[in-house]
Amino acid sequence: MTTGPECNVQVILRDLALEGILGLPPDPSGIIVFAHGSGSGRLSPRNNFVAHHLQQNGLATLLLDLLTPDEAEDRRKVFDIDLLADRLLLTKAWLEEVPRTKKLGIGYFGASTGAGAALQAAARDSSNIRAVVSRGGRPDLAEAYLPSVTAPTLLIVGGWDEPVIEMNQSAYELLTCEKKLIIVPGATHLFEEPGTLEQVAEHAGKWFRQNLHREGRAGE
Repeated sequence: MTTGPECNVQVILRDLALEGILGLPPDPSGIIVFAHGSGSGRLSPRNNFVAHHLQQNGLATLLLDLLTPDEAEDRRKVFDIDLLADRLLLTKAWLEEVPRTKKLGIGYFGASTGAGAALQAAARDSSNIRAVVSRGGRPDLAEAYLPSVTAPTLLIVGGWDEPVIEMNQSAYELLTCEKKLIIVPGATHLFEEPGTLEQVAEHAGKWFRQNLHREGRAGE
């Protein structure tokens, strides 16, 4: 079930168009861009669940396929953090030009390799980036950029996702910004266990609410 108006959009980035779903509740306090390494990021049921929770909390959302369908078939591109971060930065520029979103502060929500891309993008261009949240992410893939991240960053990991816990703990030590690491008990990598994804949504919503100020509202 969706909460609030949602529409399909195409994010035009130079010579390609990326498919997205824009959720725009009335008078949003900011917009959260979802970064997922796979080609079907906008259709991820977990990302959609979190997006609808954020909409209920007055935040606009953009669920985006960072890769085209052909690119998504190439596993090398799924782990091409530089490419994914480039796409995020171009998406940020697009949001800052679209009348409905140009006045809104921006947050990044990264999952899997998309978390590494979100952190790299936040480090490369920090303007108007108010917060970053990683869900079961690979922030270690942005290791060289982590000390340069200035946006408050929340890392969320499942308690049974042991290899990724270690990766997140190492990344956490490299972050010099306001930061927090939350380990959700009894959750595996995809947070499929009952109640665990709800905890992710609650933690993410609280983090974004704390850090996205109501300076920006929806435009015309």
